[in-house]
Amino acid sequence: MCVEQYADTVRRICVVNLKNEADADDIFQNVFLKYAQYEGDFSNEEHKKAWIIKVTENACKDFLKSFFYKNRISIDEIKEIAAAASPSHPEVMEAVLQLPESYRNVIYLYYYEGYSAVEIAQILKKNVNTIYTTLDRAKKQLKERLGGDEDDGEPNQRSIS
Repeated sequence: MCVEQYADTVRRICVVNLKNEADADDIFQNVFLKYAQYEGDFSNEEHKKAWIIKVTENACKDFLKSFFYKNRISIDEIKEIAAAASPSHPEVMEAVLQLPESYRNVIYLYYYEGYSAVEIAQILKKNVNTIYTTLDRAKKQLKERLGGDEDDGEPNQRSIS
């Protein structure tokens, strides 16, 4: 099978280009998916190897040019930004960052950016009642994580209650 034969080559090319194991794994899978979907014929093994190498290099280049890659930020950087944004309550931002993504986004937009539930619904293209439900569930999870009903205050004069 092609995967066993060229796995090391593809993985090395990915790691050298992307300098990140997780991204390399994604591209690795994409390369062999493209191979599985390829309907053309290879004239010989060297032609197949050259095709796989070229597809791998192109996939790495495309990934490095992608919007996702250019606009991502590491979790460590987010924690630093969060600590700077709310120096009096870093544990609150830490708890927000641990929420599931859908809850985290709504809580962030509501408390830290000051958007109303109606505005969040428009931004996320969701029903406003869904946003209210998500806010309620997220606030309950935050209370559990932060330990209680005490109101410590939040940015933009809103509190989690």
